[in-house]
Amino acid sequence: MQKHFSAGSGTYYSDSIFFLSVAMHRIMPKEITQIIQVDLDLKYKTNIRDLFDEFDSFPEGAVIGIAREMQPVYRHTFWQYRRENPQTKVGDPPPDGLPGFNSGVLLLNLEAMRQSKLYNQLLEPAMVQKLTEKYHFKGHLGDQDFFTMVGMEHPELFHVLDCTWNRQLCTWWRDHGYSDVFDQYFQCEGEVKIYHGNCNTPIPED
Repeated sequence: MQKHFSAGSGTYYSDSIFFLSVAMHRIMPKEITQIIQVDLDLKYKTNIRDLFDEFDSFPEGAVIGIAREMQPVYRHTFWQYRRENPQTKVGDPPPDGLPGFNSGVLLLNLEAMRQSKLYNQLLEPAMVQKLTEKYHFKGHLGDQDFFTMVGMEHPELFHVLDCTWNRQLCTWWRDHGYSDVFDQYFQCEGEVKIYHGNCNTPIPED
């Protein structure tokens, strides 16, 4: 899987630790049914226990809770598929588009992951290969690339968290070719519950 979702051996996201979430249901003891996995570059503005309530909002069939990516990174990554499918919503901004996911805050319903025949089929190398070929996908961000690609094909597997649960602050893509559409991805209304200082972005002080 790493060959499809990292920039190559020795790069930051090539380490297997960045893929553990994908198969966490096969690693953890069966007595553990739910896990919240978070990045280290976060600042909590509310009690993290409140995030567990999101598990109760999972629709039938969903196995993972995750927020949308707030930069046009996947508009860029899916450029070839978008060119070949000009009517697609893949890589488009919210609310109607499919901007991809950011794995800085993850809700893993391990029991649902174990029980989902569809999700486990998608972990098979042949299925991963099939989807990467369909979408001409070559990622570099580890697990979130996998979740993003799968989400384009099977959005029903995901419960989309509100942006306030993973308010990403990185603006790298605004200065690298996407300033005209950047704000469509970056906007987030509501009181922020978790700040995410991705790409070493400073987090606002209280």
